[in-house]
Amino acid sequence: MNTAVDAPGIAPACERTEILIIGAGPAGSVAAAMLRQQGRQVLMLERQPFPRFSIGESLLPQSMEYIEAAGLLQDVVEAGFQHKNGAAFVHGQARTAFDFRKKFSPGWGTTYQVQRADFDDVLARGAQRMGATLRFGDEVLAVEPGQHPSVDVRRADGSEYRIEADFILDASGFARLLPRLLDLESPSNFPVRGAIFCHVRDHIPADAEFDRNKILITTHPEHIDVWYWTIPFSNGCCSLGVVAEPSFFERYEGDDLEKLQAIVGEDSNLSHLLANAEWAVLPVRRITGYSANVRSLWGPGYALLGNAGEFLDPVFSSGVTIAFKSAQLASECLRRHYAGGTVDWEADFSVPLRAGVKTFRRFVESWYQGGFQKIIFHPRQPTDIRNMICSILAGYAWDTDNPYVADGNGRRMRVLEELCSG
Repeated sequence: MNTAVDAPGIAPACERTEILIIGAGPAGSVAAAMLRQQGRQVLMLERQPFPRFSIGESLLPQSMEYIEAAGLLQDVVEAGFQHKNGAAFVHGQARTAFDFRKKFSPGWGTTYQVQRADFDDVLARGAQRMGATLRFGDEVLAVEPGQHPSVDVRRADGSEYRIEADFILDASGFARLLPRLLDLESPSNFPVRGAIFCHVRDHIPADAEFDRNKILITTHPEHIDVWYWTIPFSNGCCSLGVVAEPSFFERYEGDDLEKLQAIVGEDSNLSHLLANAEWAVLPVRRITGYSANVRSLWGPGYALLGNAGEFLDPVFSSGVTIAFKSAQLASECLRRHYAGGTVDWEADFSVPLRAGVKTFRRFVESWYQGGFQKIIFHPRQPTDIRNMICSILAGYAWDTDNPYVADGNGRRMRVLEELCSG
């Protein structure tokens, strides 16, 4: 149980916990649940009230391994989210689809497409059920790293207090709290891109060429570096968005809803699918410059989880999977620490996490350059290679038995692009 010492008028209240987790999104909640399984004392601080909106609504099957390992599988299954078994791609008249159950790597082949407001709440409440202390509305103002790190916190009522911990996990997502407070941010080498998106009640006919068990990724008919996501939910709605460089959006007049509708209108397949849609069931949103990086994923007394450390791009839905992987690696490092073992956070946490991120990065870069699109739309695809590609699309970016994961310098990928360009 957390202990508190109050000294009104002299110093803010101070309390102590073993593990402090900043943020109750997917990374924070899975880390909390895994640490509770180890018997650790866990305090989670979440600045925003739940439920709250977030992007990253199409999970990858690899995520299910971490949800299950955290003891949260039943919570997720019983929430009634949309089943997902793959990804469909469309560019003009070209179509292809990957069934994640037909992948190279062993493991889960299905997952869910989720409204993140509900999904994040399910995970956070699951971690709380397992014994984590969860506080909403508390904002971290400052952090002092070190062997016994501490943070200063402000409650919703304006009062402040201090928390001392054995270790801090920053799972603050796009808020990127510790990178900002500790000046850890490093420029991303990805071009600046943005997304305009909303939820629509889609009214897609049952006989339409549309599989609600798959995310639909559509390439703009004229611009290979502009793409749309269509993520169906179990309630008859879809998440709908378009990703492009910011200057592309400025070609269109009107507000963001009008821009989104105009860009969707340029693709005949999406226009047909969404002909009867009710737009903006949730308000239209825009994010820009979301790709991020840091100089280090850890430091004295802390580690960065998920988007707090690095975010690539939404095209292959890798964000939540990376978040879960970071939670699993961090919780394993802390298990060894409390067992009296030696932990090398660079070798045991940062290096393996970045290895999978690097695999996703190769695919993202190839997508925007057009090479990966030539691969997936190629009319003659050897089954073994297709299954290896399918594994990475399903999130298995850490399976080094897969030649396209073990492809450290990207040579195998470049050769495949050249073969498919001929």
